[in-house]
Amino acid sequence: ACGAPTGRVAPGATTRVHIVSLGCARNDVDSDELAGRLEAGGFALVDEPADAEAIVVNTCGFIESAKKDSIDTLLAASDLKGKGTTQRVVAVGCMAERYGRELADALPEADAVLGFDAYESIDEKLRLIMAGGHLEAHTPSDRRRLLPLAPAQRQAAASEIVIPGQAPASGPRAVRKRRGNAPSAPVKIASGCDRRCAFCAIPSFRGSFVSRAIDDIVTEVEWLADHGVREAFLVSENTSSYGKDLGELGALETLLHRLGQIENLDWIRVSYLQPAEIRPGLVEAMCSIDKVVPYFDLSFQHAAPGVLRRMRRFGDPDSFLGLLERIRHLKPDAGVRSNVIVGFPGETDADVQTLVDFVSEARLDALGVFAYSDEEGTEAATLDGHLPQEVVDERYEQVSDLANDLVDQRALERVGERVRVLIESHEGGAATGRAEHQGPDVDGTTTFTHGAHLAVGDLVWGRVTGTDGVDLIAREEASA
Repeated sequence: ACGAPTGRVAPGATTRVHIVSLGCARNDVDSDELAGRLEAGGFALVDEPADAEAIVVNTCGFIESAKKDSIDTLLAASDLKGKGTTQRVVAVGCMAERYGRELADALPEADAVLGFDAYESIDEKLRLIMAGGHLEAHTPSDRRRLLPLAPAQRQAAASEIVIPGQAPASGPRAVRKRRGNAPSAPVKIASGCDRRCAFCAIPSFRGSFVSRAIDDIVTEVEWLADHGVREAFLVSENTSSYGKDLGELGALETLLHRLGQIENLDWIRVSYLQPAEIRPGLVEAMCSIDKVVPYFDLSFQHAAPGVLRRMRRFGDPDSFLGLLERIRHLKPDAGVRSNVIVGFPGETDADVQTLVDFVSEARLDALGVFAYSDEEGTEAATLDGHLPQEVVDERYEQVSDLANDLVDQRALERVGERVRVLIESHEGGAATGRAEHQGPDVDGTTTFTHGAHLAVGDLVWGRVTGTDGVDLIAREEASA
């Protein structure tokens, strides 16, 4: 069940804990679980790190910049020790899982480094740490080996695992406490990934792909909707794989239909779809179910076929543009976001031009551009054809500048459109939120400059009157 889980509450336990959540929305769900388990275990959650006796940092281990941010955050939290109430700093999350003892040795300022398997008993472990006890950092392993290779065998195998907290403990469990009152909440529908993209280390520390049961997800979203959530943001490492281990063809479509029946939920947003895995009928379902917003988060990564093959991915400009044409035929105003990597080993000038031509034609609402860098333990790090760093930097700057121009142009195309906006904040008499085509945090915002009367959580119709880069400016209109 959602909410605070049943747990042993230590008499008189009032230790204050602050949780810092870094990285993606999937980490945010994990932080909600940690919050729920800690509160049930007798800890008090506080909003400010300076007010906490313990700071728990949910780290990100995706790319070098994210790892640096995690280290900097842990060091900043450790600096509070001895200056106020803070006594202990604990590292959890992807970086802690991926590096374990190595991170603990490199960062003695952290009082403990805990992996995913510690989450189930995080209250007991933190109580021990607060009392001065020592917990050995775990030894990282390839979590893909914890479950069978065949997806159809995983659900039964997972239920038979008797080691407390182990696989799929890194996956989503419906134990959470809402941190804050935002009208949108991420919902993890699966965990892990079976793809073997040459540049990505995530499957090794998140494990094989495991779907949550549809009934469990529906129950969690009902609970969230009862607690003020108007948008359920469905997240996973690879949402287009949802259900392949449940034995149900079209399980994602079934899930969307079920969620669409929740009375006090308004929006359902789907994230992280692999273009090569989108089945016939999924696009049609996403464009026809009333509460599913027309938003497509498509992981293209590149457009040149040769680069994609070296990445162990699939596709080409024609197939990608064909997919976009299908979407826009059904929903002309649909939002589309993607990410691309430039400077991958073996990438040529012609490959970059193929990518530039594709993104110029794709009319994307948001485009993240990443400069390739080696990730330890990945196939790409061992490939020949590594490019000089100055070439990678030059291509990154070229495509990044183009991406910024293109998404600004796409925003301008929306001037005059009628949009529905979920209000998320106020400042100086203006109300700001997101339209249906704008995902949380990364896709821009829509602002009503005369919105002082609007409340956080309101769904408001507006007409786009202008832009500020990728962000939209709108005036309020009556409901349709």
